[in-house]
Amino acid sequence: MVSEAESMARESVIVVIDGKRSKGMVEPLDWALKHVVRRKNIVIVVGILGDMGKKNATQCFPLNMRFNISGILEKLEFSISSGHAEVKPRDLGEEIERKREQFQAILQPFSKQCKRNEVKLEVKLAAGICPEEITLKEAENANTRWIVLDSHLKKYKMCIYWNVECNVAVMKGKDVATLMPSRAPKPDYSPVSSEQADAQTWPDDRSLNDQETGNQNVIEEGESSIQQTPRGPSWYPLQFRPGFPREFLFSEIEEITNGFSDIICQEENLKVYEGVLQTTPVIVKSIQDDEQFWSMLTILSRVRHRNIMNIVGYCCTATNRLLISDYPCLYSFAMKLQCDVSAINLSWRARWYTAIEIGGSLRYLHEECPDGPIVHQSVCSSNIVYSHGCSPMLSNFMTAKWYKGDVPFNGNSTGKCPNLEEDKQLYVDIHDYGLFLVELISGKVAGCFPHENEGQSLIDWALPLLESSSVTQLMDPRLADKEDDLKVVHCMARAALLCLKNDSSRSISISEVLAVVRGDQRAVLQL
Repeated sequence: MVSEAESMARESVIVVIDGKRSKGMVEPLDWALKHVVRRKNIVIVVGILGDMGKKNATQCFPLNMRFNISGILEKLEFSISSGHAEVKPRDLGEEIERKREQFQAILQPFSKQCKRNEVKLEVKLAAGICPEEITLKEAENANTRWIVLDSHLKKYKMCIYWNVECNVAVMKGKDVATLMPSRAPKPDYSPVSSEQADAQTWPDDRSLNDQETGNQNVIEEGESSIQQTPRGPSWYPLQFRPGFPREFLFSEIEEITNGFSDIICQEENLKVYEGVLQTTPVIVKSIQDDEQFWSMLTILSRVRHRNIMNIVGYCCTATNRLLISDYPCLYSFAMKLQCDVSAINLSWRARWYTAIEIGGSLRYLHEECPDGPIVHQSVCSSNIVYSHGCSPMLSNFMTAKWYKGDVPFNGNSTGKCPNLEEDKQLYVDIHDYGLFLVELISGKVAGCFPHENEGQSLIDWALPLLESSSVTQLMDPRLADKEDDLKVVHCMARAALLCLKNDSSRSISISEVLAVVRGDQRAVLQL
């Protein structure tokens, strides 16, 4: 029997699989056992089941199951909640049992191989939990050396990678994986080939497959690709480097995206691909709406601010409209708030700084652009992104409007300027900024508010608490309350109330709101 202390000392490999798949579910586990699992390791298989028994994704609940491969139920733990409503395990009995039997049958063939190499195999099924959240929690609780992600979960890879210190592999197909080496400091920070990376990062790392066959190559030639990710905290986004932004040839975009092979998002009139430019991750947006493309390019070509996610370049052909930007490696603020591990690391002071910096980006757009004010029109936590080593950035200018100096980028002037009252248009951003402040304080994401389906929005819930100065009831319970922290929270709360109670008949400027966020008493008294 392995003691708890011995179990903690043993290195682990976490394999995250999409439990909803009917085919190829075990490919990540098979690859891990062949290439990275050592003798006496612990292999933790995390099956992502989605939202079992729920039609509405906002009513999600965490469900954790542990069982051994022999079929004898070892441990079954329920931790179930759905907002404020309780979900009874018996209501989901049949679905749970079906999934348990499915995993047991699928994973049974791997038990002999694990037993022969003294590998402990654990299985955990998770429903209603964000894949990155459960993965980060498991990595935090185990002595993790590798995380292997199912190809269906690759959109979470950067968020996971930048929050762990172990190696990450992302499946691309059967026995084919993209490797992301550990970000631990190394003597040489220059780009390396896969063979060099293996030698430098894991010099004594022989997989179970190697031990059994004598094969010295961890991965056969041509079966994997290394994504060269930035190393160390000094990584600098391409958008701020000399020579960018610039125009790209379509052939360059094809090379950057590996022939548009990795699509990470597809919506109406929009496709988003990932790629690598100068060893730096980037995203490429293919925009089908011609007017929207030129509007974004016109605005972003004139914008330059440390807290605005700008473009690295663009490409325009007869049939393609493409914008290239840095990959938001640490994902959006909304995703961080929804993941308990990340949210706890966002201290009150960090949230206050974020409020100031995003407010500063809005002040730049509203008051400091030389060609006239720009209205973002989509300020929210989902559009606040992080890149490694950088401050939070306002992103997604798909709906942005420029209200003066209307000179289209393509030179085809329409000869007319918008006839709109600036204050009424700027009011949209002020109101949205107030909602973002509520998200910062409460730790809740507006679009995923538990009572949204019952007709109560995040604003409906928060406004009475703001008006009655019941700020402590509004504060994110995952963070500890300190006297110094309460001061900055109250500053954000006062500013949020100003924004949400603001209207077009008596509008305040973002500069006035920022003064309140900073704690300027004169601004508070004047307003």
